[in-house]
Amino acid sequence: MSSELVERGHQRLEWIRSRMSLLAAARQEFSASQPFAGRRIGVAIHLDPKTAVLLEVLAVGGAEIVATGNHGSTQDDMVAVLREQGLVVFGRRDDTIEQHRANVASVLDTKPDMILDNGADLIAGVVHRGVAASVIGATEETSSGADRLRGELADHIPFPVIVINDSPLKAIGENRHAVGQSVVESLMRITGLMVPGRRYVVVGYGWCGRGIAQYLRALGGRVAIAEVDDLKAFEAALDGYRVAPIAELAGWAQTVITATGRPGVIGASEFALLESGTVLANSGHFDWEIDVPALTASASRVVPVDDAIERVEFADGRHVVLLAGGRMVNLAGREPRGNSLESMDLGFLLQALSLERIAGSAALLPSGAQPVPDDLNRLIARRMVAAMSASR
Repeated sequence: MSSELVERGHQRLEWIRSRMSLLAAARQEFSASQPFAGRRIGVAIHLDPKTAVLLEVLAVGGAEIVATGNHGSTQDDMVAVLREQGLVVFGRRDDTIEQHRANVASVLDTKPDMILDNGADLIAGVVHRGVAASVIGATEETSSGADRLRGELADHIPFPVIVINDSPLKAIGENRHAVGQSVVESLMRITGLMVPGRRYVVVGYGWCGRGIAQYLRALGGRVAIAEVDDLKAFEAALDGYRVAPIAELAGWAQTVITATGRPGVIGASEFALLESGTVLANSGHFDWEIDVPALTASASRVVPVDDAIERVEFADGRHVVLLAGGRMVNLAGREPRGNSLESMDLGFLLQALSLERIAGSAALLPSGAQPVPDDLNRLIARRMVAAMSASR
């Protein structure tokens, strides 16, 4: 690792650490209580300055950390700093998907007894390797990972998994407000296009979709919602958005943003309906919501514009613009910022205290996916309100 990379990482990390007061308090508590002494925590999560602060806090609490990033979002200066601090970290920003899978396997090779997951790759790995019995418990950050836990993995997990995304604190603070803000900011920064008057289709009206739609409209965007769930579609209509199937909205859109966590929500049939110049972006954890293989297969030519923009041309003369290769636009795009510091301070305190609960009480928790315990939600809500009040 270069000294310049480490120094840059330290400078960025110092600023982020200074703005995460909830984790600062947890650092002091964990330093005294050592809740993870003797534990190895396997981690797969976006490696940026905010997650680096979380990993520092867990390490101060006695944990041995073995980590890798998620594909396409690793920040190399953070990897360099964490390695300098003695954490075992695999991965680089330019890793291929094959190398990413090898990184996940390397984490699993160390036989962690606790897991902090983001997309359920590690949990799926211990299940498929047949070593799940050696894990006492895990946390899962995302709705995409929760879908896997409650779907393909549901009958195969013999340990408790606290799903951070089930917390109302994360839904409101991080998914709605922070994802909404950061996705819109990333679209503006990457494309340079104005928001006011532009036509946007947000696919999915869960908490992230709500936030994206809210922030687009606040800046003057014309927003429509494609949502297959009847109740969420009803809510979107009452919130004042045009609501229609994606097949009806595709030809109207100038920008389409996916926010469902599900694969293939924009595919070949929708690509054929898009007007020339339409921008495609994804905010979900996995790069499967926009069917990129189908998109490139239908193209006559794909022209890289820069590291975050591709112009996809069709034989009929149309073209569309794909951002960040279909990966998370606010983390895999140019100059990734991700969610706000305050929202991640809250979300990562949820992670830290949920892992502490597992370390101390795993045997008392049911197996499989489950929400954050209510007492932790309420404790963190009180701390967040107090922190926000103190800053006024």
